[in-house]
Formats: sequence, C-alpha cells, structure tokens
Amino acid sequence: MLEYRVSARRKDAHGSIASTKDAEIILDTDVGGRPDAFNPAELFLAAFAACMIKGIERVTPMIKFDLRGVEVKLHGIRQDSPPKMVSIDYELIVDTDETDQRLELLHTNVRKYGTISNTVAAATKLEGLIRRKE
Repeated sequence: MLEYRVSARRKDAHGSIASTKDAEIILDTDVGGRPDAFNPAELFLAAFAACMIKGIERVTPMIKFDLRGVEVKLHGIRQDSPPKMVSIDYELIVDTDETDQRLELLHTNVRKYGTISNTVAAATKLEGLIRRKE
C-alpha cells in the first residue's frame, strides 16, 4: 500500500495553501471565488488530468508507444443539492503517429490502471475519448 500526505492551511479569507513534499499550491477557498487559484472542483479535475498524464508516462515505455505530447480537456458537472460532481467528460489528445488501434490500447491502459480515474469512475459518471492531435 502507498500512503500520501498533504496538509492545507487557511492563509486568509481569500485563500489557503496546500503542501506536500517540497511543493505548494494556492487554493481558492474564498466564498466569492478568485481567478488566480484552483477552487476545490477545479483541483479535483486537475488531479484527474494529472493521473491520466502520469499513467501515459508509465505505460508508454511498457508498450513502446511513441508520442510527442499529451493534452487532457475536462468538463465536470456539479449539482447543488446535495453538492457533488455528477459527471465528468474528458478528451485525451495525443500527438502521435501510432495507429488508431495502438491509441485505443493506450486509452485502455490509462483508464484501467489510474488511481484517481478508478476512484472517480466508481463514484460518478465518467465518459471520455482519446484522439490524435490534428
């Protein structure tokens, strides 16, 4: 089992700071919102994107998949009462010359072995596709 530790503290009424290892991230915890930081829902989506990209970094050497870049676009829908994410749609865009079949193999592996993506898929509607960068 792996363990993770993150701590967060309120800086003021407009924001907080989360830290782990040698890294910090400013959090939008202002009730009115702020444009220069991720709010909790955006941070959740960013964690999902990071999981997918990290999964790609892990899988590509194993399946000898050649790529030049990756982009993840996410759209989450939150309901108000009770507050929760009801669905997440994603588009995984890969800059590659690999075949469509190999692209789908990459997608299957990323979905199957992602810690965050597996957690999200068990808790909410998750749909997405992979495509080649134009």
